[in-house]
Amino acid sequence: MAHIRISKLHATYTRDRRKALNRFHMRVYASVCVLEVEHVVWRILMSKFRLLFAAPVLAALAFSGAAFAHAKLVKSTPAANAVVAKPTKIVLTFNEKLIAKFATTTLTMTGMPGMKDHAPMKISGFTSAMSKDGKTMTLMMKRALVAGTYELKWAAAGPDAHRMEGSFNFTVK
Repeated sequence: MAHIRISKLHATYTRDRRKALNRFHMRVYASVCVLEVEHVVWRILMSKFRLLFAAPVLAALAFSGAAFAHAKLVKSTPAANAVVAKPTKIVLTFNEKLIAKFATTTLTMTGMPGMKDHAPMKISGFTSAMSKDGKTMTLMMKRALVAGTYELKWAAAGPDAHRMEGSFNFTVK
């Protein structure tokens, strides 16, 4: 009799335990299903968000080429490699407005007629001025440049504040 009673108790315990485990597994399974559905919904929403976010950004990048441009010299008087007669000013024209405090020039005489081994000589004593639109810099000499070969080095920064440099040569006859 004791044996039957223990078996019934064991069976009842086992049955109750199985029901509890089944309820637990059902809750876990339901939670996993909810998590999977939430994950799928999240992925769909994020892909839509990425598209909504990426489209304006890509459009802005495509149509704002000027925003990423750098200052560059588009014209100079005298022109690069030109032969001119005793200039009293040098005019540099850039593709965009310059930040005046970052615009610099260095004028060097690199050769003089009749002097084969002429050492480079830095030219000073000129003033510079920016145009109202900020795209043109004019160097005004106190007196006309003498015959020789010259190198003008420039450095400038546009609205993007990225410093660009360049140089060109010209000859005075």
